[in-house]
Formats: sequence, structure tokens, C-alpha cells
Amino acid sequence: MDSEWLVALSLAFGVIVGAGMVMIVVLAARRGQRAVDVVSSSVPDGIDQVIDALDSAGVVLDPSNNVVKVSPGALAFGLVSHQSLVHPQLVKLVDGVRRTGVTASEEVHIARGPFGDAYLHLMVRVARLGSRYVLLLAEDRTESYRLDDVRRDFVANISHELKTPIGAVSLLAEALSQASDDPPQVRRFAKRLTKESQRLSRITQEIIELSRLQAADALAKPELVSIDQVIAHAIDQNEVAAAAASVKLVSGGEAGAMVYGDEALLAVAMHNLIANAVQYSPSPSRVGIGVRCTEGVVEIAVTDQGVGIPEEDLDRVFERFYRIDPARSRNTGGSGLGLSIVKHVVHNHGGDVRVWSQMGSGSTFTIRLPQAAPADGGQGEEK
Repeated sequence: MDSEWLVALSLAFGVIVGAGMVMIVVLAARRGQRAVDVVSSSVPDGIDQVIDALDSAGVVLDPSNNVVKVSPGALAFGLVSHQSLVHPQLVKLVDGVRRTGVTASEEVHIARGPFGDAYLHLMVRVARLGSRYVLLLAEDRTESYRLDDVRRDFVANISHELKTPIGAVSLLAEALSQASDDPPQVRRFAKRLTKESQRLSRITQEIIELSRLQAADALAKPELVSIDQVIAHAIDQNEVAAAAASVKLVSGGEAGAMVYGDEALLAVAMHNLIANAVQYSPSPSRVGIGVRCTEGVVEIAVTDQGVGIPEEDLDRVFERFYRIDPARSRNTGGSGLGLSIVKHVVHNHGGDVRVWSQMGSGSTFTIRLPQAAPADGGQGEEK
């Protein structure tokens, strides 16, 4: 009996010891897994997919500030290089959040890449991600800042442009009232008043045109447009001014070129180019308008024999309100919007506009547009 009891006691003790060993093994395995998790570079479940789907910039960093996950947007902005954050401002934000555990938001102004002068305005938000990771999200606000700058410049420039003719109209109206008993003076002031009112009307119209061109639906209903008709219309609009300045308008090149777009807008662009060429041409001289079709592209060149454009101004001639010779432009009533309108019209039609110039020899502005259909060769007529 005693021997059976001893056997049972031994078995029970063996079971207890075995269970204890199993528990030790399980606990050791769990500790080992936790250790693996601590040293693992993988991020929490689901974060990989979220970062990959981000349109904006997203970066996940480990305790050593090594980048373990980065979105395409963050790479495009140049925020990460060699698995590390590039910009000290961002590193400082991450360290602060890791130290305090408090989510932080800050707007930063950083260089876009190691070359050039381009900058990014980013709204950055940094937060803890689990117990060891930090998540950095950045939203690009550069375009918003640019539009604010453009808006401020536009308001300042247009206020300046309108101040001159408005002031002139006010003074002329007062002078006209005082000269009521002097018919020659009345006629002279009335002529000046008409000129200033026309200048105001022209500036207003150009602002309206520019606003229309910047709208998303500027070419909502493109149609087949004859370049021959566009050029003929623009030449007709400038014929009187050109004749008064002893400038001859000559058109030539390939006939029958067709593009898809808005005929009225293209006529405005051509009118502005020809008017600009006439304005800066000596008397007497000629302005040539030529058309060429090559490899699916329609090229329209407007060439003058004027004084030319300095090389340092070539990159700026299409800016709004930019003038090479402000005094001359004001005397001729120019608003500084003409070439900017040309650029927007051409870009809205999927083309580009280029300028070549040599001081003392004149300038050539060339519009390039996608050709709608092969054009028959032909020679234009002199106008």
C-alpha cells in the first residue's frame, strides 16, 4: 500500500515539474518574441498600407530616427535621404514629440532639394505611433503661398495702373469745366479725355480676359479654328495703327493650318503680338507674320525690326505688368498685360510661346500649337 502511495506521489510531482517547465518555456518564448518586436524594423499593422496610399508626405521613424517607412510624396519633396530626415527643423520636431509624447503641428519653410533656390511651405504634424515609433505627416502649402503672393502683386499693380488714367480723367474733367468759354481748349481736353477713357477701358478688358483665361473652363467647347482667319482678323485690327506709324504688316507662309480651340481667344493673342510689334517698331519698317506646319505643330511667328529686348529681360516679358521700357509703355497706353494674355491663351490651347531677340535687330515671338489636321502647302498674301 505504501509503495502504491509513493508511486502516485512521484507521478504527481513529475506532472507538476513538467507543467512548470512548460510554463518556463512559454514565458521565455513570449519574452523572446517581445525582444524581437523591440528590435524589429516593421511598423504596426496597417500603417504600411496607409503610408503607401498617402498623396501627401508621410514618414515613420524608429527610436534612432531611422526612417522605416516613407511615402512617395515625402521622397518627391526631398524630405528623406539615406533613410534619414534631411531637414534639421523636422528632426527637432520629431525629437520633441518623442520626448514629451505630445502631438505637435508647425508650419515650416524648407529648401526643396540641395540645388537651386526653390522652397516648400509645409504644414507638418508629428505624433507618437505606438510605444516606439513616431509618425510625421506634411501637407504642401507652397501653391497657396504662391497664389497669395500673386494676388497681392496683382492688386498692387492694377491699383498703380488704374491710378494714372483715373487721375488724368479727374484733372481733365476739371480743366474742361474751367475752359467752357474756350472752344479750342474744350476740344483739346475732350480729345485727351477720350484717350484716357479708352485706356481705362482697355485695361479693364484685359483684366477680364486674363481672368477668363485663368478659369478652369476657359476652353470648355473647343472648335476647329482656321489660323488664316485668326491672322487676317488680327491684322485688320492693327491696320490703322500700323499705317499711322508707317509700319507695313506682311503675312505669309503655309495656308490652311487648323487647330482646335477658341477662335476669339486666339485672335486676341495674335492681336496683342502684332500690336506689341507695331508699338516697338521704328518708322518706317515692317512687321512679318509667318505660318509654318511641321511634325504636327503649327508655328506662327511675328517678327519686328525694333530695338530688340535685352537678354536679361527675355525670361520676364510674359509676366503680368512687366515692361521693358515703362516710360514708353505708359506713353503708348500699354498696360503690361498683353504678353501675359498671349502666354495664357497659348498654354490653354496646349501650346507654348517663345521669344528671340537681338538688340538693334528686332524680335521674333513664336506661338506653337498642336495641329488639328495636315495643312496644304501654300503661300500667303501680303497685306
